[in-house]
Amino acid sequence: MTGKLTYEQKTGLYDFLAGFITDNRKQRFDEIAAFRTRHLTVVLEDIYQSHNASAVLRSCDCFGIQDVHIIENANTYNVNPDVALGSSKWLSLFKYNQKENNTTDCISYLKKKGYTVLAALPHNNDSLIDNVDISKKTAIMFGTEKNGLTEEAINSADGFVKIPMYGFTESFNISVSVAIALYSLSQRLRNSNIHWQLDKNEIIDMKIEWVKNTIQDAISLEKKYVEKIINSK
Repeated sequence: MTGKLTYEQKTGLYDFLAGFITDNRKQRFDEIAAFRTRHLTVVLEDIYQSHNASAVLRSCDCFGIQDVHIIENANTYNVNPDVALGSSKWLSLFKYNQKENNTTDCISYLKKKGYTVLAALPHNNDSLIDNVDISKKTAIMFGTEKNGLTEEAINSADGFVKIPMYGFTESFNISVSVAIALYSLSQRLRNSNIHWQLDKNEIIDMKIEWVKNTIQDAISLEKKYVEKIINSK
């Protein structure tokens, strides 16, 4: 509905909707928005355990990763509210589920957006997570604990990355893997001179979605405001 609005009009819409929330919540939106990034993103391929899926969303929110790309081939991505703790309403979730195999569509989309796509695999010749080149927009793909990433995902990746391990167990739980990877990458990114922040248009769009997910009857309120703008022309 807001696609054709100017930045100034979107700002007006946000201010209108934000009139239905507290000043403390508005301040919190501003604080969180300043730390959101799309320079890093997470791709999840066919995750089927809801507690792991939900824990990943919680980690993405906590580390300021705005976008999560979800490939649903054989499994539907289900969120467990007791684990996610509402994190899904603060994130931008992109689902790929229109075909029997949606992995290629997701990876192609990300590459067109300028991302380097890395597959998280425990190979001996993989780059360690601490050595990933964060100067480039980066998407990290994770697969299921049982089967890992598909051959299609592996063959389409631009490279491979692993988390160092020093025990007998072959791999971390996926939610733990995502959290470790995001901690390493986001800490280095925020301590760098790289411009990782969202631009003003991305921020206002995001804040509109946040406030819409917070107040009751948000859709009708948005429609009312947008119609007022259109009719005033």
